Amino acid sequence: MGNILVLVFVAILLVFSALFSGLNLGFFTLNKDDLRRKAELGDKKAEEIYSIRKNGNLLLCTLLLGNVTVNSVLSVYMGTLTSGVIASVVSIFLIVVFGEILPQALFAHHAMRLGSKFSWIVRVFIFIYYPIAKPISMALDNALGEELSTVYSKKELEKIIDQGGDSQENAMDADERRIMKGALSYSEKNAGMIMTPRIAMVSVEINDELNDMNLEALREQGHSRIPVYVDSTDNIVGMLYVKDLLGHDMAGKRGGGLARRSVIFISPKKKLDDLLNDFKRTRNHLFVVVDDFGSVLGLVTIEDVIEEIIGAEIVDEFDQYEDLQKQAKSKMEKKVLL
Repeated sequence: MGNILVLVFVAILLVFSALFSGLNLGFFTLNKDDLRRKAELGDKKAEEIYSIRKNGNLLLCTLLLGNVTVNSVLSVYMGTLTSGVIASVVSIFLIVVFGEILPQALFAHHAMRLGSKFSWIVRVFIFIYYPIAKPISMALDNALGEELSTVYSKKELEKIIDQGGDSQENAMDADERRIMKGALSYSEKNAGMIMTPRIAMVSVEINDELNDMNLEALREQGHSRIPVYVDSTDNIVGMLYVKDLLGHDMAGKRGGGLARRSVIFISPKKKLDDLLNDFKRTRNHLFVVVDDFGSVLGLVTIEDVIEEIIGAEIVDEFDQYEDLQKQAKSKMEKKVLL
């Protein structure tokens, strides 16, 4: 009868050993900042776990003290059942397999679910071990400082977004993931990378007559703003807004007659986040891109920046080509061949 009671007690101790070991791994595989965000979004499981997990050193000391206590008592009781060597071997086997490996594997796969279910018992043991665990945890807090928050780089965030798309719990669709990744990466690009190259520009000379033929050609291009130049496209002096042509008698009118003189020139090295801010600040949606010597390289619009953010081309019913940069490159290749 005595041996049966000892076996029952050993089994109970083994269960607690498994519980302490599993909870230790399970709680600390859950990132504190992630738990806080989930809790703020209304996740009840995360809220339950975070209330314990936020005091990391106190939780760690409690679980380790409990685990050491249980394993020590377990070894002693195993010694009453068998001889020393056998007791040691059996204790090691039971503790390693059933008290460490299996519970840690289980809690690692179901940390959130199991952690929330057993959070009440952790609170009980925090209360029991508090007189010992609290001073130790305070010493660790003073020596090591608070647990560092996790800071993700842009590349890591992009990976998280990609991996989140494979999760059944994630409601993000492919379009949302593409836009989020575009918003993270667009500031690393510059105007020269997204501009419409000079060879694909549509422009008019300041003295070009705005007759029916020229107006029809401009209309077919589908652009709302047309650069106006003197002698060469390197000398852009104004911008012709197609809407300004409406309601005017074009007889005898020339390109420079209706052109607005507000032209903004930028470097091809300007980052897209700065470029977007400039578009908003100046209320101008088209800039001319020039090199260090003032030669025109191309045009960039607010639409070009938005396309980089959403990761897709914006094509309306008037666009002849989906990608003007690709079209310009094709033209250049044909010129080289000729």
